[in-house]
Order: sequence, then structure tokens, then C-alpha cells
Amino acid sequence: MRFATYNIHGCVGTDARFDPHRIAKTLQALDADVIALQEVEASRFGGDDVLAFLASRTGMTALAGMTLKRGDADYGNALLTRLPVDAMERIDLSVKGCEPRGLIDVRLRHRDGPVQVLATHLGLRAAERRAQLDLLLAQLGRDPAPSTVLLGDFNEWWPWSNTLRRLRARFPYCHAPPTFPTRFPLLCLDRIWLSAGDRPQRVGRERGRTARKASDHLPVWIELDW
Repeated sequence: MRFATYNIHGCVGTDARFDPHRIAKTLQALDADVIALQEVEASRFGGDDVLAFLASRTGMTALAGMTLKRGDADYGNALLTRLPVDAMERIDLSVKGCEPRGLIDVRLRHRDGPVQVLATHLGLRAAERRAQLDLLLAQLGRDPAPSTVLLGDFNEWWPWSNTLRRLRARFPYCHAPPTFPTRFPLLCLDRIWLSAGDRPQRVGRERGRTARKASDHLPVWIELDW
């Protein structure tokens, strides 16, 4: 099982060019079973919206978690999955006065049992992230699954921040290599968290030529062997 998270920056690359084909090529190179996407703009492209285009290019099921409107297009989070979806819930993480944010909470069916996957993109301000984390942890406590994977862009790079300390108390393992900016990655914004008892067999980030141009973030991935 390979999980990945990727902030696609609205499919606008480091050359300021809108090109969903490059994002699709990067997703194909990832070859993940579950991919959390952030900054997905569902504008029309090639007769379809961007998320539907990416789903068709990867052969995966797309789950939208849009948080706001930009013109006539939705914008926000999404999840691509090869596993059957048993349940899905969208949680509003918005904080007054800040850009709307959200959380996708899904239960996926794996041959060894259910997997809870949460995908999000936290806010830019520390106080905003603290409030969003309260909501996220409350959601986790409602009906915990044996295996939980939390993925996303957490907009947090300071290792001793309140947000990361609280997440480490709930998730014993985190994969967070430098991913931003793609030209010279310095900040660990994109993270994958695993619940107790789960450890990855392999970890990495996609650093191919296309990935370095397709967005301002690099995708992050882990492989689990249940």
C-alpha cells in the first residue's frame, strides 16, 4: 500500500504555466494507492474539470472536498483512491476571518481490515492551525479505526510548534521531508502521519524533472506492508 500527499498549486507550475498534464504525469510516477491533493481548482479543462481529468489519467476514484469558490470553479482538497470507499465525511475546519479550510475523512476497505484516511490543508496562521487541530482531533476521537493515516499540507515547519507536538502525541510516526519550494526544498510542510503500530517499509518524495516543474511543492509518499 502506497500513500501520498501532494499540493498541486492549482496545476500552476514553477514556470507560472497552468498544465494539468504535468500533474497527471507526476501522479502516475507516484503510483500510489491513495493520494491526498491540496489546492485543487476544479476549473474546466479538456471538456472536464481538473479533478475528473486527474482521476481518468490515474484510473482512480476521485473524492472532492472543496472549500471555496473561485469564480465559477470549486477549490480545495481532494482524495484519489484505488481502494473501495465504505464511508466519507467532509468536516469544515474554517476559522472566522481566514480562508475556508476542510478535512476529508474516509473509511477505505483493505483486505486486512478498514483503514481511516484523513486529508487536509491547514491554515497559514498559528492560531488558526491550533483551532483547526482541535476540530481534527475531535473527529479522530469519534470512531477511531485500527489503522489511521493523516495526510496533507500542514503549513507548519517549526519542529517544536504546538500543532506538531500535539500531532506527535496522537501519531507516533511522521514522514516529513523538505518539499517546499521545489527548486530548492527547505521547508517540511507536507506530511504523512501514521497511527500506533503502523510503520512504513519505504518512504520518499517524488523529485523527477516533471515534479520539480509541475507545482511549487514536491509530493511525499510512504509504503506500508500490512
